Amino acid sequence: MLGQSSGGESSPRDDAIRLLARREHSRRELAERLAAKGHAPETIAECLDDLAEQGLQSDARFAESFLRSRILRGQGPLKIRVELERRGLDGEAVRHAFAESEQAGEGDWFTLAGEALARRFTGPGESPRERARRERFLASRGFDFDQVRHALEHAWDSAPDQ
Repeated sequence: MLGQSSGGESSPRDDAIRLLARREHSRRELAERLAAKGHAPETIAECLDDLAEQGLQSDARFAESFLRSRILRGQGPLKIRVELERRGLDGEAVRHAFAESEQAGEGDWFTLAGEALARRFTGPGESPRERARRERFLASRGFDFDQVRHALEHAWDSAPDQ
């Protein structure tokens, strides 16, 4: 069968294409998944180089897709950065993805923090304990101190503060 190795097992390319058909993957993610399938490190590296050269795998495209999906989930920039780095993207690739997102009008972190807070809670909380709970919620979603403060002050405004 075409694309199959002599032992009836799929090639690293076949496995990588199947993974990429489902969603974008970072180079590191693909390398880890292919290694878990028992492919040799040198064939994995060669395969990933070929896929990148052909435009089938792109860390930049992965970062943009990942960032967009996390924004839609209501996650903040701190958490998203950590996740991108954990998936093997370097600082420059992460900065580039955030810059592209900003240019596209995505990632108004102050507004996103307020929207996430308003979806989860009906108001700012009456007691310090309730307000602290809301702060922890936003911090766990990856929003920074200024974004949390802004959200606590404006999440329930009738007209969003721009």
